[in-house]
Amino acid sequence: MAWTWFHRLGSPPWIYAFAGRLLRFLLPLTLLLLLVGSIWGLAFSPPDFRQGNSYRIIYIHVPVSVVSLAGYYVMAIAGAVSLIWRLKVADIAMRVAAPIGAGLTFLALVTGAIWGKPTWGTWWVWDARITSMVVLLFLYLGVYALYEAYDNKALASKACAILALVGTVNIPIIYKSVDWWYSLHQPASIKFTGGTTIDPSMLYPLLLMIVAVYALYVCLILLGLRAALLESENKTKWVQQEVME
Repeated sequence: MAWTWFHRLGSPPWIYAFAGRLLRFLLPLTLLLLLVGSIWGLAFSPPDFRQGNSYRIIYIHVPVSVVSLAGYYVMAIAGAVSLIWRLKVADIAMRVAAPIGAGLTFLALVTGAIWGKPTWGTWWVWDARITSMVVLLFLYLGVYALYEAYDNKALASKACAILALVGTVNIPIIYKSVDWWYSLHQPASIKFTGGTTIDPSMLYPLLLMIVAVYALYVCLILLGLRAALLESENKTKWVQQEVME
């Protein structure tokens, strides 16, 4: 059974069809989660006793930051599968994940700067958390640019996969940067062990927004994967049948 699923994951027609079926219900669900979460957090959660209403950008900044980190692991795992088993779909998934992850990381940096101005009195500081997030952005962009720089795409895929795997060392650095070095960023407020420092009235919409952005990430990956499969397989019979339909 496991080998059958693995074989299907390497089949472009099956992946294309599966992604289409998944998107039919995941897209409207994602839009609903984003709508409810953003309205709940931005309009109905109480103001912070220190930051007032400026803290509400947390409902955008934290979810995109969390997913940008998780998305790098997705890209690196796809790269590892491509490198080891030579699966074309994994190679495409790695390339699709790179610009999406870069976009989320850029949004995290921008929203962090907007939040930092009223909180710290400055748009930007080169503390450990921000610096390591900038490195993450360049790693995403590096994977995308590296693939485009090679004429030999097989060699390009190997180079991108290696870069993606090497770059994973930056993810724990980002997570632990506020604990290892002096930083204007506060320690993690949401913890899997121990109590959280966020009031439930603020925490619940934040958790909902994190789930919503994860769902959005999956939708973007699936949409990008379908588009990339059509482009890479444009001369195959199954793509021509899809286009005719």
